Amino acid sequence: MSADDRVAVTTGIARLHASPGLAGPGRLGLVTNHTGVLPDLRPAAPALLEAGARLIALFGPEHGLHGTGQAGESEAAQTDPTTGLPVHDTYRCSGERLDKLLVDSGVDALVYDLQDIGARFYTYVWTMFDLMASAARTGVRFVVADRPNPLGGLVSEGPLLDPAWASFVGRATVPVRHGLTCGELARHLNASAVPQVAGSAADLAVIEAVGWRRAMDAEATGLPWVAPSPNIPTPATAMFYPGTCLFEGTNLSEGRGTTQPFEIVGAPYIDARFAPSLAELALPGVHFRDLRYVPTFHKHAGRPLRGVQLHVIDRKVFAPVRTAVAMLATLRRLYPDDFDWRTSDGGVEGTGHRHFIDLLWGSDRLRRAVDAGGDPLPLCDPPAPPGRWAGDDVLLYS
Repeated sequence: MSADDRVAVTTGIARLHASPGLAGPGRLGLVTNHTGVLPDLRPAAPALLEAGARLIALFGPEHGLHGTGQAGESEAAQTDPTTGLPVHDTYRCSGERLDKLLVDSGVDALVYDLQDIGARFYTYVWTMFDLMASAARTGVRFVVADRPNPLGGLVSEGPLLDPAWASFVGRATVPVRHGLTCGELARHLNASAVPQVAGSAADLAVIEAVGWRRAMDAEATGLPWVAPSPNIPTPATAMFYPGTCLFEGTNLSEGRGTTQPFEIVGAPYIDARFAPSLAELALPGVHFRDLRYVPTFHKHAGRPLRGVQLHVIDRKVFAPVRTAVAMLATLRRLYPDDFDWRTSDGGVEGTGHRHFIDLLWGSDRLRRAVDAGGDPLPLCDPPAPPGRWAGDDVLLYS
């Protein structure tokens, strides 16, 4: 597709920049990071100030305002050097502590502008949820400046989360690949989950992204790609992530510490059997290449590993969650004495000593099925397409 053929998409934050009144009256706080840019890549915060918005504070998520923190980290900065505005770190902050932070900030409304990648366990949407709940409790308006889902909005994958397994990688009943924009997800959560923790829904508004259609992936929007976090460098990484992030719950490397995180997986015990065994499965839209690599940090840092690289040959039929689950079952079958699950929570609060794969999957059903040697693929079936599992009334785009 040439640049001339691309459909122009106007993000919610670009619309707010053009018309600051869309956020409503009063003092604004902006929930943002380095992905909060206009289509010409100008950072949203100084641009909104120049446009006359009454912006008085910034709120940062995991990885920090500038995106320099690794997984499970944020940043220490308390003042934004560009705007001079105070920066409030929301990572690992919820409940009464977050309420106090919000009240002390003096804002009348929060504007949320973060680039999500369409997977339940990507924490930005749960920052949004926690802040919506806090906004409901403290009487602060909540405005989502919407952005496209980079995976498109036609497909959902994986089961709904079991509330018994709720954590910061999944607070509410959402499938693994949810198929919604943040604005649509906010509408769903505000109707279904926020009242349960806040006593009432938030005063929510969504500034829609004009021109986005559900069939459009990240490249089709024509918008520039800004890596949402250090290990999601490209739109291709985001495409793999809803599946290969599950390897965070295992003793395999998921490619962190390389230039291809979430596109490659490996371990010291993998041998020549793995790639051919995956090829025999004939999984739709993907091929597997045998490879060797040495991560520079994270799991198995500095050790030679063998594994596979996933090569997508047809995006329309590639199912990342189903693919990853088939890989997990193959690993258990080939390496029963070596493959294992992690109980380390990776810094996620409220997890205790539970298996991290259970938190990622949203229940212990996947782990138990893989360990039993059964066929776990039926667990990957989605509850319904996005407009059905969430309710058609939350959808904003066709």
